Amino acid sequence: MKKEKGATGHNRHLSCVITCSGSTAMVGSNRQSQAYGMESVKDRLAVLVDEAMDGKRLALEELVRLIQDRIYGLALRMLYHPQDAEDASQEILIKVITRLDTFRKEGSFEGWVWKIAANHLLSFRRRRGAAALSFDRMASLVAGAGESASWRELEADPVQELIVEEFRIACLQMVLLGLDRPHRLAYILGEVFDVTGKEGGAILDISPAAFRKRLQRARRRVRTFMTENCALIRPGNPCICERQAEIALKEGLMDENVPLFVGHPCHVRHDPAVLAGLQELDELRRVSTLIKRYPGFATPEGFVKQLHELIDSERFPRLQEQWTPQ
Repeated sequence: MKKEKGATGHNRHLSCVITCSGSTAMVGSNRQSQAYGMESVKDRLAVLVDEAMDGKRLALEELVRLIQDRIYGLALRMLYHPQDAEDASQEILIKVITRLDTFRKEGSFEGWVWKIAANHLLSFRRRRGAAALSFDRMASLVAGAGESASWRELEADPVQELIVEEFRIACLQMVLLGLDRPHRLAYILGEVFDVTGKEGGAILDISPAAFRKRLQRARRRVRTFMTENCALIRPGNPCICERQAEIALKEGLMDENVPLFVGHPCHVRHDPAVLAGLQELDELRRVSTLIKRYPGFATPEGFVKQLHELIDSERFPRLQEQWTPQ
């Protein structure tokens, strides 16, 4: 299908996505801390787990809402495409619900959920989105991009900014795809979600030392690519978002009429402090900050409703038994 040119197509799809919409904040975030108290999120999870195991539907629904953003955020960074992430997250949550009676409380509930999510995502087949590229291939594309291309004259400045923003987020997602799945998973758990070596080892069924080593290798690969190519990390590098966004449009690598990321629900969007503050950090911390905070994805609206519909479809009889009214 031929893509529409000019500002009209952009304005229809992009001009209304500046502000952030979203769902419940991630476990441990400031918003949840304010709602439950600084030290009570884990306590609240423990209470909800007990009540959900006793068959209380409202407790199960709240439990799902408290863990869904972290599961979705992990899935989206692992799989790139939001729809794949939604599919995987629903499947993970179904496993969590149907296996809730197997949780023995020998470790944290969150660690148990991470383990289910990790095992599922290691074997989940990506169905949509760009093909994964090696770091060498991405670097060669950057090097072959040439000098900055000019924007189309009909594009309004706010629309240009949104196109660049779409490319920037997509680019960071592609960087993660440059890692193989075991290293990508370790990197996201350790770098984005601050999982410790001990926790990471338990989640991946490896020793804490092996997890730390895997995370170290992944960090080195990401940092090497970013510091050698990304102008946000090192001014003067060849990969400049404005230049690459226009090239991506011309090459058909990005669909200007169907943005995946700029309109996506998130906790913080277009926060100028994230980009402006990068140059005040050392190069290693710039990479970590950019990957972790730009942006903070949230589960799409209606996610729990879709899960309800899936349960009510009678495809999962055991799930219906556990998701019954109080």
